[in-house]
Amino acid sequence: MTLAMRQQPEQGFTPYICFSVSDNGVGIPEEQKPLIFEPFFTTKEVGQGTGLGLSYVLGIVQKHHGHIEVDSVPGSGCTFSVFLPIRASG
Repeated sequence: MTLAMRQQPEQGFTPYICFSVSDNGVGIPEEQKPLIFEPFFTTKEVGQGTGLGLSYVLGIVQKHHGHIEVDSVPGSGCTFSVFLPIRASG
């Protein structure tokens, strides 16, 4: 797993900071990408997970006016990039 952070140039009119998490797992099949943020979606066996993690993360990110991008190639892992707006202090 790789964890990285960078300040993203302005997307639209709001500057964002981006946190990326990458792995070298099996990746996410294209047909499953629209489902991965749905509550209780999981590819694990019964009793091995609830499928709530990504749903919770998306809710928190959206509450902070951010968004998540997913880049995945089956067999090559995936990268989740979380974009959060930078707000001036004060």
